[in-house]
Amino acid sequence: MSTIHTLSVLVEDKPGVLARIAGLFARRGYNIESLAVGPTEQAGYSRITLVAVVDGQLQIEQIVKQLNKLVEVIRIVEMEKGVAVRREFILVKVKADPARRGEILQIAEMFRGHVVDVAKDCLTIEATGGYGKLRALKEMLEPYGIRESVQSGSVALGRGSRAITDRSKYDKTPKTDRREAAG
Repeated sequence: MSTIHTLSVLVEDKPGVLARIAGLFARRGYNIESLAVGPTEQAGYSRITLVAVVDGQLQIEQIVKQLNKLVEVIRIVEMEKGVAVRREFILVKVKADPARRGEILQIAEMFRGHVVDVAKDCLTIEATGGYGKLRALKEMLEPYGIRESVQSGSVALGRGSRAITDRSKYDKTPKTDRREAAG
């Protein structure tokens, strides 16, 4: 049975790291459902949040083992359901003749969305939330005519005070020890 897994990967901010990680997935035939990359609070590091659908716990453990072999990977944490805050971002450009704008604005408000651009015949709405919420927003806006939309990949942080720099369940040996052994 396929399950969705969200991995938060702390990496050194160096050219080619993302390509190596994506290549690792491709070589093993795993599909990345969602991918988001950005800087962290610490200079020189980036965080990659990836969502993958895999068949069973054994496959996710294999992925984590392979990722840990990459020198630039500092830490990997699985963002398990209920113990992580996950969000995505969407921009939706909707046809909006003046007679129907009020309806579209009400829908945007229901989903805590905001109008970020107004044109003569359309509105652009931004919203954040979980995948289901954003899918529901798009479904509500479809009857008006979606001209264009773009959605980010999922980003996630663990709930509470725990940080990715704390030891994870996959972190059996400190990364510095592995580097010295490889070196």
